[in-house]
Amino acid sequence: MIGGGYVGLVSAACFAEFGIEVAVVENSPSRLAALREGRIPIYEPGLDKLVESNMQAGRLSFGDDITAAVKGAEAVFIAVGTPPRNGDGAADMQYVHAAAQQIARALTGYAVIVTKSTVPAGTSRRIAEIIRSTRPDADFDVASNPEFLREGNAIGDFMRPDRVIIGLDKTAPDGGARAEAVMRKVYRPLSLIEAPLLFTTLETSELTKYASNSFLAMKISFINEMASLCEKLGADVHDLAKGMGLDGRIGRKFLHPGPGYGGSCFPKDTLALSRIGQEAGSPCRLVETTVQVNDARKIGMAGRIIAACGGSVEGKTIAVLGLTFKPETDDMREAPSIPILHRLAESGAHIRAFDPVGMEAAKPHLPPTLTYCADALDAANGADALVVLTEWNVFRALAPKAIVDAMKGDVVVDLRNIFDPAAMRAAGLAYQSVGRP
Repeated sequence: MIGGGYVGLVSAACFAEFGIEVAVVENSPSRLAALREGRIPIYEPGLDKLVESNMQAGRLSFGDDITAAVKGAEAVFIAVGTPPRNGDGAADMQYVHAAAQQIARALTGYAVIVTKSTVPAGTSRRIAEIIRSTRPDADFDVASNPEFLREGNAIGDFMRPDRVIIGLDKTAPDGGARAEAVMRKVYRPLSLIEAPLLFTTLETSELTKYASNSFLAMKISFINEMASLCEKLGADVHDLAKGMGLDGRIGRKFLHPGPGYGGSCFPKDTLALSRIGQEAGSPCRLVETTVQVNDARKIGMAGRIIAACGGSVEGKTIAVLGLTFKPETDDMREAPSIPILHRLAESGAHIRAFDPVGMEAAKPHLPPTLTYCADALDAANGADALVVLTEWNVFRALAPKAIVDAMKGDVVVDLRNIFDPAAMRAAGLAYQSVGRP
């Protein structure tokens, strides 16, 4: 497994749990040292125990010697970052291409080079070209195997997937049969539980990841727009979403209104698919609009908070519950809290915030004047207004009276709809939520 980041580490630990011997190559000295000591540099429920047990069993190891790791391997997975390229949003492929060169020099026998990273269509064939030019004598095939892991539930998603998509080079002399045999061997434990294994062409597999994430991002942006419309017309977005979701053609998931999507995948992949469509001469207009709608949503939420505070937050104390882009992760990438809290700080607010696991990760991204608190009620202490940005379960348990007793003011802006409006208003709070009367 080339890369010990989120995707590489989760995938490696789960493959090891299958009984496969996995060597992870990580070139960051600090990250490698942490992994070797059993310290997990990311927050993902259950991952620490999975890594520890498989390290002790001798199935999972970490190092920086790619030659040693690749030697004798039947499959080599590339799980390095593909961040947005500055300026145009296209995926930056430098790390993938560098990994391909290193793998080529390290190959000692036949292996399938599998792209786990999210990459544009055509990447697997480009990897094959790099390997052939670096090592003309190399015996290998390429495959595409995108990940579909939700942060906070990644282990369950890997072990009990909706589907496993594997792209093969159907133009190879054997039609990809040799590579398919290796990939079926790797995923045999999932075949035994009848998880769907879908074999496609390389390009189809690569594009499916972008298409899936972009479609889910569109669902989120759609329900956010419906929430705004519900507020204008006096409708309830939760009942609306339920009415939509009960239609089997639509489904219930990703119909939860909020301050906009964030994280490591949706913002990056929608931008990348937009760029892919433009370069191919087939623009993805719905995806392009989704990006614009989401950016505007985040910015608009800060204005909403300011309006709830009477039109100004100058000199006021704002309590913030939740900083990460979603619960059960410490990931701050593209979190709605970033633009919202910067706008509030620029408008003169004093911000007191609490997040169960994300505060250290949040500090480099948020205003330096922000005060980090011990718990939710500590954040609410003396606040003029309270804002919910992430729907951690621990916040749902807060009693309205406890919030009233802690705060100086009475304004609550619940951007995740975790509280009961009637109970909050009965306690004397000026409560606002998203898309609900």
